[in-house]
Amino acid sequence: MKKKISLLLLLISSIGFAQYGYRDGNRIGISLGVNQTSLFTDNFKANPEIGFAGGLSVRGNYYNNWSMIYGMQFFSNNFSLESISSQKIKYNLQGVKVRLLLSYNVVEDHVSLDFGPILQINGKMKIAETDENRILKGTTLQAQQITDISTFSGHFYLGVSAGSKTVRAVVFYEYGFTNILNKLNKDEALKPFYNGELKGNLGTINGQVVFNL
Repeated sequence: MKKKISLLLLLISSIGFAQYGYRDGNRIGISLGVNQTSLFTDNFKANPEIGFAGGLSVRGNYYNNWSMIYGMQFFSNNFSLESISSQKIKYNLQGVKVRLLLSYNVVEDHVSLDFGPILQINGKMKIAETDENRILKGTTLQAQQITDISTFSGHFYLGVSAGSKTVRAVVFYEYGFTNILNKLNKDEALKPFYNGELKGNLGTINGQVVFNL
């Protein structure tokens, strides 16, 4: 929790600096939307599921047709893994994303292409109590044994936004280039239940509406 608060303070400081430096060009945005998350892994049989996300951002003028976007989003992502009985076990992952993006204005104030890095802070994954002891297909791991994933993960953002100065629709994709299951590989007690190394990368497609103040 202390780490999350520190990151929030860092974001607020960045926003304050941006407001000072780009007084005439900044817009504060409030966003909300849905997402579909997939776990790319060879260890399990995974399926995408629907979740949601929302947050705050500041868009400021940078140079010519370029802008910068500072933002924080709270997310609730879902994906499912199959058990040995082919039953889907839904995993819920909640946390916070901090992002710093470059934005190219294709049509000023109406259409832009956005890209850049994201730092994601993950909580412990949640599953239904009735699924906790089910065995995951491809391993002898119980579903509850893989919920304590890596706290931090890195992602890359690529998206497009279109609309007006006040309201925009945004479609973007986030790919996790770090292994969110890596923390599990450090748990010696789990190694007898799977072969090789556990590896998983998140991919999330998002559709959101942004209201600029």
